[in-house]
Amino acid sequence: MAKSNLPVDKTDLLSLPFFGLTMLAEAKWLRDKPKRQLGDLDEFTKEQLSDPSLPPDPLVPVGYEARDTRASLTMLAGNIAVNLAWAGTLGAINRRLFDKRVANVGMWPGAFVTSMLAWDFLYYWSHRWQHEKRLFWANHVAHHSSEHYNLSTALRQPWAGILLSWVYMPMPLLGFSPAQTAKAGQLNLLYQYWIHTEAIDRLPAPAEQVLNTPSHHRVHHGANPQYLDKNYGGILITWDKLFGTFEPEVRRIKYGLTKNIKTFNPLTIGYGEMAAMVADAVSAKGWRNKLSHVWARPGWSPESNEELAA
Repeated sequence: MAKSNLPVDKTDLLSLPFFGLTMLAEAKWLRDKPKRQLGDLDEFTKEQLSDPSLPPDPLVPVGYEARDTRASLTMLAGNIAVNLAWAGTLGAINRRLFDKRVANVGMWPGAFVTSMLAWDFLYYWSHRWQHEKRLFWANHVAHHSSEHYNLSTALRQPWAGILLSWVYMPMPLLGFSPAQTAKAGQLNLLYQYWIHTEAIDRLPAPAEQVLNTPSHHRVHHGANPQYLDKNYGGILITWDKLFGTFEPEVRRIKYGLTKNIKTFNPLTIGYGEMAAMVADAVSAKGWRNKLSHVWARPGWSPESNEELAA
């Protein structure tokens, strides 16, 4: 059967009702469970949020909040629209790269597994750079902007993913067809849906050792000092253990940002940090400072740079 030229397949179409049903099931399961109060950790000091001397905290969920969930679903709708708008251009680029490929890895035995490993490895670096460069963080911050953590949080997707599309371009150059590359990316993203939950505590140790799990990914969404910029993996947590960015879940997690934006407005969620970055760059004195506001780590300022140099 000929493959459709549309950038949407049956898996995409089936995923939307699946998302809806599983969110309803999760919300129902959490409804009668003991829950934390939103903001219960706001007054905690950095030391309290990170105290290693205490035993591990039990998992107590935050649950759902209607406005937060609506904001996340609106972000998903915008993400789909933006991705569809760019699909033709990215598809043409990947086909061109595939025509110029330097190997035929996609034809090897086990190519499906290899494509999944390749995407997951590149995803680790893409995700890490989105936390280390303000330009990329200005897009990715949308996904971290919720102070809740549930399956709807997984759908709070940003609107400028095109910024990191180049990270995956080695795949068609190595001989993975555009269809193989797209399928690996699709399945990687779908895997990450279920790990955005507080309905699942820790999995058996063998799974926690190798896979990205709800426990590992809750850490990634934490604003606790020891959780910042940790656990970037998509499917495998192995990359974090190899490259020194792994952190286990111990202290109860303060979800969201170090400075939460306190809004459910999708435009502010999607583009607020981008606008702030542009404003900082425009008002900065000197080209070095202007460039640093875009390319340095999030939170950089001329004052912090002077402190580091002192």
